[in-house]
Amino acid sequence: METAIEVRDLVVHRGNQKVLHGLTCRVPRGCVMGLLGPSGSGKTTLMRAIVGVQIITSGTVTVLGEPAGSPALRRRVGYQTQAPSVYPDLTVRENTRYFASLYGLGAAAADAAIAAVGLGDAASQLVSTLSGGQLSRASLACALVARPEVLVLDEPTVGQDPVLREELWQRFRDLAANGTTLLISSHVMDEADRCDRLLLIRDGRLIADDTPAGVKAAGGTSDLDQAFLTLIRTHEMAATEGGTA
Repeated sequence: METAIEVRDLVVHRGNQKVLHGLTCRVPRGCVMGLLGPSGSGKTTLMRAIVGVQIITSGTVTVLGEPAGSPALRRRVGYQTQAPSVYPDLTVRENTRYFASLYGLGAAAADAAIAAVGLGDAASQLVSTLSGGQLSRASLACALVARPEVLVLDEPTVGQDPVLREELWQRFRDLAANGTTLLISSHVMDEADRCDRLLLIRDGRLIADDTPAGVKAAGGTSDLDQAFLTLIRTHEMAATEGGTA
Protein backbone atom coordinates (compact mmCIF):
# COMPACT_ATOMS: atom_id res chain seq x y z
CA MET A 1 0.00 0.00 0.00
CA GLU A 2 1.04 3.61 -0.56
CA THR A 3 2.79 5.11 2.45
CA ALA A 4 1.39 8.17 4.24
CA ILE A 5 3.99 8.42 7.02
CA GLU A 6 7.52 7.03 7.00
CA VAL A 7 9.90 7.25 9.95
CA ARG A 8 13.49 6.10 9.52
CA ASP A 9 16.10 5.71 12.26
CA LEU A 10 14.53 8.48 14.32
CA VAL A 11 16.52 9.63 17.33
CA VAL A 12 15.25 12.36 19.64
CA HIS A 13 16.94 13.79 22.72
CA ARG A 14 15.40 16.00 25.35
CA GLY A 15 18.22 17.55 27.29
CA ASN A 16 20.65 14.73 28.04
CA GLN A 17 18.00 12.03 27.80
CA LYS A 18 17.45 9.97 24.65
CA VAL A 19 13.68 9.67 24.18
CA LEU A 20 13.53 7.80 20.86
CA HIS A 21 16.23 5.27 19.96
CA GLY A 22 16.51 4.91 16.18
CA LEU A 23 12.82 4.21 15.63
CA THR A 24 11.69 3.08 12.17
CA CYS A 25 8.07 2.53 11.06
CA ARG A 26 5.60 3.33 8.29
CA VAL A 27 1.88 4.06 8.19
CA PRO A 28 -0.05 3.14 5.01
CA ARG A 29 -2.53 5.59 3.52
CA GLY A 30 -6.11 5.12 4.68
CA CYS A 31 -4.99 3.16 7.73
CA VAL A 32 -6.09 3.54 11.34
CA MET A 33 -2.78 3.05 13.13
CA GLY A 34 -2.88 2.69 16.90
CA LEU A 35 0.08 3.94 18.92
CA LEU A 36 0.38 2.29 22.31
CA GLY A 37 2.81 2.27 25.16
CA PRO A 38 3.07 3.23 28.82
CA SER A 39 3.39 6.83 29.93
CA GLY A 40 6.86 8.16 29.16
CA SER A 41 7.46 5.63 26.37
CA GLY A 42 7.82 8.32 23.68
CA LYS A 43 4.37 8.26 22.05
CA THR A 44 3.79 12.02 22.17
CA THR A 45 7.38 12.71 21.09
CA LEU A 46 6.88 10.50 18.02
CA MET A 47 3.60 12.26 17.19
CA ARG A 48 5.24 15.67 17.54
CA ALA A 49 8.02 14.56 15.20
CA ILE A 50 5.45 13.43 12.62
CA VAL A 51 3.60 16.72 12.83
CA GLY A 52 6.91 18.56 12.51
CA VAL A 53 7.05 20.43 15.82
CA GLN A 54 9.69 18.26 17.50
CA ILE A 55 13.43 18.94 17.15
CA ILE A 56 15.05 15.65 16.14
CA THR A 57 18.65 14.52 16.67
CA SER A 58 18.91 12.31 13.60
CA GLY A 59 16.84 10.24 11.19
CA THR A 60 14.05 11.30 8.87
CA VAL A 61 10.27 11.72 9.05
CA THR A 62 8.34 11.96 5.79
CA VAL A 63 4.62 12.71 5.58
CA LEU A 64 2.71 12.49 2.28
CA GLY A 65 6.05 12.57 0.46
CA GLU A 66 7.24 15.76 2.19
CA PRO A 67 9.59 16.29 5.15
CA ALA A 68 7.54 16.55 8.34
CA GLY A 69 6.65 20.15 9.15
CA SER A 70 6.95 21.39 5.56
CA PRO A 71 4.73 24.39 4.72
CA ALA A 72 3.05 22.26 2.04
CA LEU A 73 1.68 19.99 4.79
CA ARG A 74 0.03 22.64 6.94
CA ARG A 75 -3.50 22.08 5.70
CA ARG A 76 -2.97 18.40 4.87
CA VAL A 77 -2.14 17.30 8.43
CA GLY A 78 -4.42 17.70 11.45
CA TYR A 79 -3.19 17.37 15.04
CA GLN A 80 -5.07 17.06 18.30
CA THR A 81 -2.81 17.37 21.32
CA GLN A 82 -3.44 15.89 24.76
CA ALA A 83 -3.82 19.39 26.20
CA PRO A 84 -6.79 21.30 24.74
CA SER A 85 -5.74 23.67 21.95
CA VAL A 86 -8.80 25.93 21.91
CA TYR A 87 -9.53 29.38 23.32
CA PRO A 88 -11.49 29.26 26.62
CA ASP A 89 -13.07 32.70 26.17
CA LEU A 90 -14.68 31.74 22.84
CA THR A 91 -17.60 29.41 22.19
CA VAL A 92 -17.20 26.04 20.51
CA ARG A 93 -18.61 27.53 17.31
CA GLU A 94 -16.36 30.59 17.44
CA ASN A 95 -13.28 28.42 18.00
CA THR A 96 -14.09 26.09 15.15
CA ARG A 97 -14.96 28.90 12.75
CA TYR A 98 -11.72 30.65 13.64
CA PHE A 99 -9.70 27.55 12.78
CA ALA A 100 -11.75 27.10 9.62
CA SER A 101 -10.91 30.65 8.58
CA LEU A 102 -7.19 29.89 8.84
CA TYR A 103 -7.69 27.44 5.98
CA GLY A 104 -9.90 29.78 3.98
CA LEU A 105 -13.01 27.80 4.90
CA GLY A 106 -16.41 29.11 5.92
CA ALA A 107 -19.05 28.49 8.57
CA ALA A 108 -20.38 25.35 6.88
CA ALA A 109 -17.07 23.51 7.33
CA ALA A 110 -16.93 24.52 10.99
CA ASP A 111 -20.51 23.47 11.67
CA ALA A 112 -19.91 20.10 9.96
CA ALA A 113 -16.87 19.46 12.19
CA ILE A 114 -18.86 20.34 15.32
CA ALA A 115 -21.62 17.95 14.30
CA ALA A 116 -19.10 15.21 13.53
CA VAL A 117 -17.83 15.20 17.12
CA GLY A 118 -21.30 15.39 18.66
CA LEU A 119 -21.11 18.93 20.03
CA GLY A 120 -24.04 20.46 18.17
CA ASP A 121 -25.99 21.07 21.39
CA ALA A 122 -22.98 22.80 22.99
CA ALA A 123 -21.93 24.88 19.98
CA SER A 124 -22.88 28.17 21.62
CA GLN A 125 -21.22 27.33 24.96
CA LEU A 126 -18.04 29.02 26.09
CA VAL A 127 -15.18 26.52 26.02
CA SER A 128 -14.34 27.47 29.62
CA THR A 129 -17.68 25.97 30.72
CA LEU A 130 -17.27 22.61 28.97
CA SER A 131 -16.65 19.30 30.70
CA GLY A 132 -13.33 17.54 30.14
CA GLY A 133 -14.81 15.22 27.54
CA GLN A 134 -16.50 18.09 25.70
CA LEU A 135 -13.27 20.07 25.75
CA SER A 136 -11.43 17.19 24.07
CA ARG A 137 -14.12 16.98 21.39
CA ALA A 138 -13.93 20.74 20.77
CA SER A 139 -10.20 20.34 20.09
CA LEU A 140 -10.95 17.41 17.80
CA ALA A 141 -13.47 19.50 15.84
CA CYS A 142 -10.78 22.10 15.21
CA ALA A 143 -8.36 19.39 14.04
CA LEU A 144 -10.99 17.96 11.68
CA VAL A 145 -12.25 21.19 10.20
CA ALA A 146 -9.94 21.29 7.16
CA ARG A 147 -10.54 17.60 6.36
CA PRO A 148 -6.83 16.73 6.57
CA GLU A 149 -5.35 13.77 4.70
CA VAL A 150 -3.41 12.74 7.82
CA LEU A 151 -4.92 13.07 11.29
CA VAL A 152 -2.68 12.68 14.36
CA LEU A 153 -4.69 12.27 17.57
CA ASP A 154 -3.08 12.10 21.00
CA GLU A 155 -5.50 10.18 23.24
CA PRO A 156 -8.67 11.67 21.71
CA THR A 157 -11.14 9.54 23.68
CA VAL A 158 -9.85 10.22 27.20
CA GLY A 159 -12.74 11.34 29.41
CA GLN A 160 -15.44 10.29 26.94
CA ASP A 161 -18.32 8.09 28.04
CA PRO A 162 -18.73 4.71 26.29
CA VAL A 163 -21.45 5.94 23.91
CA LEU A 164 -19.39 8.91 22.74
CA ARG A 165 -16.27 6.77 22.44
CA GLU A 166 -18.20 4.43 20.17
CA GLU A 167 -19.45 7.35 18.07
CA LEU A 168 -15.95 8.82 17.76
CA TRP A 169 -14.49 5.50 16.67
CA GLN A 170 -17.20 5.14 14.06
CA ARG A 171 -16.22 8.59 12.83
CA PHE A 172 -12.56 7.54 12.68
CA ARG A 173 -13.48 4.43 10.68
CA ASP A 174 -15.57 6.53 8.29
CA LEU A 175 -12.66 8.93 7.77
CA ALA A 176 -10.29 6.04 7.02
CA ALA A 177 -12.79 4.52 4.59
CA ASN A 178 -12.70 7.82 2.69
CA GLY A 179 -8.89 7.83 2.50
CA THR A 180 -7.82 9.70 5.64
CA THR A 181 -4.82 8.25 7.47
CA LEU A 182 -5.15 8.27 11.26
CA LEU A 183 -2.47 7.81 13.92
CA ILE A 184 -4.19 7.47 17.29
CA SER A 185 -2.50 7.05 20.65
CA SER A 186 -4.38 5.31 23.43
CA HIS A 187 -3.96 3.49 26.72
CA VAL A 188 -7.19 1.51 26.26
CA MET A 189 -6.76 -2.03 24.97
CA ASP A 190 -10.25 -2.39 23.52
CA GLU A 191 -9.47 0.63 21.34
CA ALA A 192 -6.31 -1.07 20.11
CA ASP A 193 -8.50 -3.87 18.72
CA ARG A 194 -10.37 -1.30 16.60
CA CYS A 195 -7.22 -0.33 14.68
CA ASP A 196 -5.96 -1.75 11.40
CA ARG A 197 -2.39 -1.89 12.70
CA LEU A 198 -0.60 -1.20 15.95
CA LEU A 199 2.70 0.34 16.96
CA LEU A 200 3.82 -0.58 20.47
CA ILE A 201 6.71 1.41 21.89
CA ARG A 202 8.50 1.00 25.18
CA ASP A 203 11.26 3.29 26.46
CA GLY A 204 11.55 4.90 23.03
CA ARG A 205 11.98 1.62 21.15
CA LEU A 206 9.59 -0.15 18.80
CA ILE A 207 8.36 -3.42 20.31
CA ALA A 208 5.70 -4.38 17.75
CA ASP A 209 4.43 -3.20 14.37
CA ASP A 210 1.62 -5.52 13.27
CA THR A 211 -2.11 -6.04 13.02
CA PRO A 212 -4.00 -6.70 16.28
CA ALA A 213 -4.27 -10.36 15.25
CA GLY A 214 -0.54 -10.48 14.54
CA VAL A 215 0.29 -8.96 17.93
CA LYS A 216 -1.89 -11.58 19.65
CA ALA A 217 -0.21 -14.36 17.69
CA ALA A 218 3.25 -13.07 18.57
CA GLY A 219 2.26 -12.94 22.23
CA GLY A 220 0.76 -16.44 22.11
CA THR A 221 -2.64 -15.35 23.44
CA SER A 222 -6.05 -14.16 22.29
CA ASP A 223 -5.96 -11.36 24.88
CA LEU A 224 -4.40 -8.20 23.47
CA ASP A 225 -3.50 -6.78 26.87
CA GLN A 226 -1.68 -9.98 27.80
CA ALA A 227 0.02 -10.09 24.38
CA PHE A 228 1.48 -6.63 24.95
CA LEU A 229 2.78 -7.63 28.38
CA THR A 230 4.38 -10.76 26.91
CA LEU A 231 6.06 -8.80 24.10
CA ILE A 232 7.35 -6.19 26.55
CA ARG A 233 8.81 -8.87 28.83
CA THR A 234 10.42 -10.61 25.85
CA HIS A 235 11.94 -7.33 24.71
CA GLU A 236 13.24 -6.55 28.20
CA MET A 237 14.81 -10.01 28.52
CA ALA A 238 16.50 -9.64 25.13
CA ALA A 239 17.83 -6.21 26.10
CA THR A 240 19.15 -7.55 29.40
CA GLU A 241 20.86 -10.50 27.72
CA GLY A 242 22.30 -8.20 25.08
CA GLY A 243 23.69 -5.88 27.75
CA THR A 244 25.19 -8.77 29.66
CA ALA A 245 26.85 -10.35 26.63
